[in-house]
Amino acid sequence: MCILAFLIRLALLIYGEWQDANFQVKYTDIDYKVFTDAARLVTQGESPYERSTYRYTPLLAFLLTPNIHIHPIFGKLIFVLADFFVGVLLYRILRLRGLPEERSVIYSSLWLLNPIVANISTRGNAESLLGALVLLTLYWVLTKRFVAASILYGFAVHFKIYPIIYVGSLLILLDDEDYWGIRRKGKEKAYPRWTRQYWTGQAGMFVTWTRIKFGLISGGVFFLLNGVMYYLYGQEVLQETYLYHLIRKDHRHNFSLWFYYIYLTYNNFGSSSILSLLSWLTTLQISSVMLLGLVFGKDIFFACFVQTFVFVVYNRVCTSQYFMWYICLFPLIIPSSTITFRYKGLLMLIAWVGTQTLWLYQAYQLEFQGENTYFAIWMSSLAFFAANVWCLIELIKHHIYEPVFELGQIRKVWERWPLLNNIGNANGKGEINGDYDDEDNEMFF
Repeated sequence: MCILAFLIRLALLIYGEWQDANFQVKYTDIDYKVFTDAARLVTQGESPYERSTYRYTPLLAFLLTPNIHIHPIFGKLIFVLADFFVGVLLYRILRLRGLPEERSVIYSSLWLLNPIVANISTRGNAESLLGALVLLTLYWVLTKRFVAASILYGFAVHFKIYPIIYVGSLLILLDDEDYWGIRRKGKEKAYPRWTRQYWTGQAGMFVTWTRIKFGLISGGVFFLLNGVMYYLYGQEVLQETYLYHLIRKDHRHNFSLWFYYIYLTYNNFGSSSILSLLSWLTTLQISSVMLLGLVFGKDIFFACFVQTFVFVVYNRVCTSQYFMWYICLFPLIIPSSTITFRYKGLLMLIAWVGTQTLWLYQAYQLEFQGENTYFAIWMSSLAFFAANVWCLIELIKHHIYEPVFELGQIRKVWERWPLLNNIGNANGKGEINGDYDDEDNEMFF
């Protein structure tokens, strides 16, 4: 599977070089040119932020300095290698949770052979690096490499701020009884839920040394890295890497529901009413994301998936590379879904791809044909938003809640592969009773 995935990406890299040399529409993403220009500035001892529109950590520019010294395609090879690393991590996580080997390979291929993933990484977008950092963090949490996971999580949040949304679900997962197998001593006195004593007791039980240590280590790494970058490049690090995204106003290349409003008010974007509206929307978005983390945190992979999905769909800026953030988690939730691909799963895929294609067609008419299709793009954004919300609802409705840990051990919920055949007989622990017939098992994909 990895060999096939490599050959696909190699063919895309060769084709991309040819298209860049022969067509007006370039295969290589404009962001890759930005990365390379920033790397060139770094090699000259200057700030990467002297390249306009560079909105990333300086570490990315350092990583891509071989683009200058060796070959301009070097960075794309790094992103392709990150693709493979994500595929390997998916396979290992699925196997750790008890999925049979063949099924694990098939589900990992949903990333490795995904045309969207292959296209984005070979065009020179760095999102596969983020996927690798996030999945490696979760893998180390799963294998009890607690300190390493905490350090890497702080590094991932520094690299790009969005993984901060997982902090709630990770803290919920790190329950001493479930994660370490440390039973609570004694029995807590029962109080009614509406009393102050009940919530005080719950808060006291939540604050544990494990959670405090996770916060101190990951937060310490995050602030240390930012401190070093601030020492090297000053206020630009904070402004371009983090603060810029709070006032970002993309009125093109944006799938977001809010892009048309941003376009119509572009020249008045600084008005207090507009900023107040966007601040309220951001607060609502983050609140929803954090609530999902608290609800599904023990089922960490599903929690991270729905958190990311909601964050991307409701964000006021949404580009195609953002889809990579949740696609890398998608194979980890399929085994716990009762959706079959033959019917509803296929309809969901058609809705997601079809509305996206409709948007891309209208965007092409605007960008390359010079037609005023802003309103048509907005209507396509509405359709894409509706399709995403429907897919999210179906995924949540048909998901079997499966806590990852129980008394310090990974729950191998898919070990004997009886999972969804007799879903009507499922008990509250994610265990399925009844006979199993592999031929009748119709899983999503």
